[in-house]
Amino acid sequence: MTQQTGPVTSPAALVVEPMSGPADARAFKELNEAWIVELFSLEPADSATLDDPEHKIIAEGGQVLIAREGEDVVGCVALVPEGDGVFELSKMAVARDRRGRGLGRIILRAAVDYAREHGATALFLGSNSILKDAVHLYESIGFVHVPPDRIGPMPYDRADVFMRYDLD
Repeated sequence: MTQQTGPVTSPAALVVEPMSGPADARAFKELNEAWIVELFSLEPADSATLDDPEHKIIAEGGQVLIAREGEDVVGCVALVPEGDGVFELSKMAVARDRRGRGLGRIILRAAVDYAREHGATALFLGSNSILKDAVHLYESIGFVHVPPDRIGPMPYDRADVFMRYDLD
């Protein structure tokens, strides 16, 4: 597998790169709040992360990746460090008007590549069974279903699907 050293791009001009500033942080929050509020309810752990990704994720050794088509932010994902090379894949979102075009797959692959390049040994996530397309996407790139005790701490009541992806 080739290593990515710069932003991940596709022929459709999608660029996935680390968050850079307050506008990206706002977009990260807005994209995630939109889908969470539409399908569930915002939980305290959501608000803590979305209100301050710089301190809750990046300052702790993680990263927020932002996907852009031109000047438009169209998606995002976070890699939250849990220790010993393990990261939670969290807060993945694609703008409603851009869904169904394969952007989620590009964003997910960029997150996996970024994690691998930065020494991660495994990723885990918590999702929900009503998010069938997302769960299928995770399965399609190699995430496997595991019992909740096989992943790191999961602060979301809505999580009923638990998955892991070993990078080594």
